[in-house]
Amino acid sequence: MSKYLYLYRGPATPMEDFTPEQGQQIQQAWNEWIARSGPALLDVGMPCGARTALADDGTTREASDQNGYSIVEASSLDDAKRLLLDHPFLTEGKGRFAVEIFELVPM
Repeated sequence: MSKYLYLYRGPATPMEDFTPEQGQQIQQAWNEWIARSGPALLDVGMPCGARTALADDGTTREASDQNGYSIVEASSLDDAKRLLLDHPFLTEGKGRFAVEIFELVPM
């Protein structure tokens, strides 16, 4: 089994901009995904807040639209991808949101 990093990317709306009802619906969708993932979900992760990017020449740049991360355990990249079926971050259907998947390899 390997560990895989999910990186959530896209123009997500800050939680404080949702109504309480919308926030409750979003939390419910996440709770359902967490329950479906079971023991494969090693770290549900956290959302990203303030951001910047530092380049190798010492300059700062605008950071990407990275929104958070999760870590799962799966037997293959395909299995890690399957765990994202019906994931709440991928429900819009307009191609603006994505979850990038990276295998975490030992050094």
